Order: sequence, then C-alpha cells, then structure tokens
Amino acid sequence: MRNTLLALALSLVSIVASAQVKKVSILGDSYSTFTGAIPEGYAPFYPNDRNDVTAVEQTWWSLYIKAMGYQLEKNDSWGGTTICTTGYGHFDVTSTSFLSRVDRLGNPDIIFIFGGTNDAWANAPIGEYKSSDWTAEDLKNYRPALSCLLDKVKKQYPEATVYAILNSELKQEINESTRTICAENNVQLIELHDIEKQNGHPSIKGMEAICQQLMEAIK
Repeated sequence: MRNTLLALALSLVSIVASAQVKKVSILGDSYSTFTGAIPEGYAPFYPNDRNDVTAVEQTWWSLYIKAMGYQLEKNDSWGGTTICTTGYGHFDVTSTSFLSRVDRLGNPDIIFIFGGTNDAWANAPIGEYKSSDWTAEDLKNYRPALSCLLDKVKKQYPEATVYAILNSELKQEINESTRTICAENNVQLIELHDIEKQNGHPSIKGMEAICQQLMEAIK
C-alpha cells in the first residue's frame, strides 16, 4: 500500500512538473534556422561550410531552451525572409514574409520574433508609422509591417509572452523604428551587441552570446 501511494505521488509530481514546462516558439530568419529543425521546404543557413556552428545544440534557441528547462514548440524560421512583403531586389515576397507565417507557431507560452535583418540588408522600404488599418501596399514597408506583425501575434496568442530580438550592426533607421514600434505594442525588445559572426551569421561564440544576452534581459 505504501509503495502504491509513493508511486502515485511521484506520478502526480511528474505530471505537475510537466505541465509547468514552458513551450517556446520562434518566428525567424536564417539566424534561427537549422536543417531538420525547421519546416520542410524552408531555406536553412545552418549548417554552413563558412560557419563553425555544426550542431543544432549550438544554436542560440537550443542553448536558451536547455538552459531554462523549457521545450521547443515550433521553430518557424526561413532563411532570407523579411518582416515586410518586400524582399531582395524589391520583389514581392508575401508568401514567405514573417506576416504570412504568424499562424504556424503552435501553442507556445513564449514567442521570440527574431527578424529585421533581411529587411535591412535588402534595403526594404521603411514607410511611415501606422498602427492599424494596414493595406497590402502598407505592408510592403518595414514600419507598418512590423506593427501589423506584433498586433497579429498578440491577438492570435493572447496567453503567450512575446519578445522581439534585434540583430546587432543594422542600420539606424531599422533600429529606431523597431524600438518605437515594440514600445507602442508593449513588446520587450532585446537589442543584441557584440555578436561574433562568420559569413554574416552568428558563430558558436555568437550563438552563446545571444543566449547569454537573452537570459540577462528576461527576468
């Protein structure tokens, strides 16, 4: 009888502990990719013969999730994608933009949005600040697209805590716009600094620095 009660108690503790494990989803670009960890058909950057990150366990998100004792819900990261619907060469990239992938994050407790890098590198139009009633024309521009994205994420996942991550070494126009829009939407922005990169992407040391900076920023 005593053994039965002990087994039952341990089982209940296990169930409660499991229920408390937070689930993390990522909406990102190449910085958050790894072959086999993202949806089939998406473009990964990692692993890459011009970067020393060779294992999924070395990625910033894997390091963070392990350090915090969380679990991965969904990693919807696609290399080369922009938040807005304007991509490289000013082509229309509506189908791969962050805006088109908002509904693919599962049922997370925490959401990381790590974008803006390709918007900066592709010289996507910045546009004007606009906090509602976005048109397809508006969403070709970074500012209204980011506002729309944060609005969509918060409405679709009302129980989740949303964080935005801003890459280091981006142009000031992107930085200032991201700060303003995140503040307007009450989304904590984590601005990265001193991230070692190889071929324009975080190296092992860079990934470790991202993880450390997230842990320091999120209390």
